[in-house]
Amino acid sequence: MIEIPTDLPAELVPLSWLLGVWEGTGVLDYAVDEAHTELEFGQRISFSHDGQPYLNYSATSWVLDENHTPLAAETGYWRLSRTLIEGDAGPAMLPGIGAQPFTTAQSVEALRNSHGGFDIDVSIIHPDGVSELYLGQVAGPRIDLATDAVVRTAGAKEYTAATRLYGLVENHLLWAWDIAALGQELRTHASARLAKAE
Repeated sequence: MIEIPTDLPAELVPLSWLLGVWEGTGVLDYAVDEAHTELEFGQRISFSHDGQPYLNYSATSWVLDENHTPLAAETGYWRLSRTLIEGDAGPAMLPGIGAQPFTTAQSVEALRNSHGGFDIDVSIIHPDGVSELYLGQVAGPRIDLATDAVVRTAGAKEYTAATRLYGLVENHLLWAWDIAALGQELRTHASARLAKAE
């Protein structure tokens, strides 16, 4: 059962099933030429909000070895995709002017797409010099994402595209991540099954 917090901005209701801390394990399986990496990892993902119309996202992963060797980290923001207007904050630290838009469930329904879901934007930043902008949609307890842009620092390893799939199945958060990296075409990279932490 999904509980929607009473202080949740209306625009976040379609994403509300993500809220909370999720923990579990997954499998990484990726080959580059003759080198094949296959391992099990632990992961902790957090989705929260601070009263603004976006979710704060963070994830950390570690190898399931005796030392719990750190594997990866990422942070970002998830929001419904729409054109920002005067009532919205930004750019930078500029406050919105006038009434904030989409403050009721009825007004958010106007953002529903022709497929019955809601278009979303997801920005994810990695500490290895890669930033991703995903576009996709949330339709009930399923999210499909594909990169619209990948930006890398001069020293970052080659990484050109990705897709991600998230779903709520039997009260577990399941996800799968395909990447195009290190000269490879888009292919399976990692997946996990996470449970809501108490």
